[in-house]
Amino acid sequence: MKTKTIFVCQECGSQSARWIGKCPNCDKWNSYVEEAAVISHPKQSDSVFKNDPVLLSDVHIKADSRYIVGIKELDNVLGGGVVPGSVVLIGGDPGIGKSTLSLQMVCSLNKQGKKVLYVSGEESIEQTKLRAERLNIKDTKNLYIVSQVDLNVILEYVKEAKPDVLVIDSIQVVYSPDISSSPGSVSQVRECASILTQLAKSQKMALFIIGHVTKEGMIAGPRVLEHIVDTVLYFEGERYSTYRVLRTTKNRFGSTNEIGVFEMGSSGLIEVSNPSEIFLSERPKDTSGSVVVPIMEGTRPFLVEIQGLVSRSSFGMVRQKAQGFDANRLALLIAVLEKRLELNLYDKDVFLNVVGGVKVIDPAADLAVSLSIASGLLDKPIDFQTAVLGEVGLSAEIRSVSQIAMRIQEAEKLGFKKCIIPKNNLKMVKNLKIKTIEIIPVETVREALDFVRN
Repeated sequence: MKTKTIFVCQECGSQSARWIGKCPNCDKWNSYVEEAAVISHPKQSDSVFKNDPVLLSDVHIKADSRYIVGIKELDNVLGGGVVPGSVVLIGGDPGIGKSTLSLQMVCSLNKQGKKVLYVSGEESIEQTKLRAERLNIKDTKNLYIVSQVDLNVILEYVKEAKPDVLVIDSIQVVYSPDISSSPGSVSQVRECASILTQLAKSQKMALFIIGHVTKEGMIAGPRVLEHIVDTVLYFEGERYSTYRVLRTTKNRFGSTNEIGVFEMGSSGLIEVSNPSEIFLSERPKDTSGSVVVPIMEGTRPFLVEIQGLVSRSSFGMVRQKAQGFDANRLALLIAVLEKRLELNLYDKDVFLNVVGGVKVIDPAADLAVSLSIASGLLDKPIDFQTAVLGEVGLSAEIRSVSQIAMRIQEAEKLGFKKCIIPKNNLKMVKNLKIKTIEIIPVETVREALDFVRN
């Protein structure tokens, strides 16, 4: 074994033999920290995996190979439940509900007879007990909790208890004595996560890792941490809002398009079975810039309100701000409105907000965003019972969107009377049993704007 000193970027994990002011990978300044790396050459007998190669055709999967948590929103996000031996990384802003959801999850699994070990490195056992009482968690016969940050001690607890589910809260405070760098550094986070992952795979144990996030909203530590784990879940939502959105950015055992919607209450996170009704409950009437769009998140359609505000710029440079929508996409749609519809937006500040703290990435929201900005500029409200959807091209044409039938049915279920859709999608809804909603097909943004003006 030999020891050498290296410099590691604390943002992306890039290594260098000398100190560098600016990281060439992530372009961060002063992010390199000197660490002592221990390079060892393990023997072949030290390997965790000792399985012999087998034919793929000889591998049989059990039908009940997943643990059903019992929290429907979480089960959907995970792809149908927890896979034994999988590693799940949960990230989000401080206080958004990561530990709360984890404790509710392990309590539900414990009631099903699963043995759980909850390792809390940031809270004492008494503090975890107080949080469990606040969440009304009872009957925890096989739920073990421990406050520990030493990786070697944690490994001994796991080998002795042999739990079905292990929760690490959080990975940034766990450290390995074999590494000289401080807890939370790139080397510590990467090494500890790698060892825990190997242990989970070898013992068929479901592992949940809670990770802190940086100011940019990414998992603190190296991005390689997201490559090690099987599933990455991110909590989204405003810190002072009661609603939380759990989104999957990586999932080896299911879809990456599913989301779960929760409401933070006094007794923990409560599932929201109908997000559309919640997000539209406080929508104002006869207000310009307010448009509703049916978006798809995986297999679930729900309606969100998009608000646009256009005002005269008081400075030399105009501002284009978006909350819950891609800022680059907003700039593109503004350019289309200026060039193709001749709307004077060059000297205006444009602000866009997706109500409820939801982040919209569905291209079907383009038309709703465009009409919201146009409505805010002209100060003319759009019909309160009209839903809008469609992707906007650079020539201001309205392009077709996927799963149009489910979107229209969701709008009809919530009482909308009209729905503006791309003309190319009209043939897909002819056989749809629509009773109370009128379908308006359009080809261009101008055509849609002329309709809502009337």
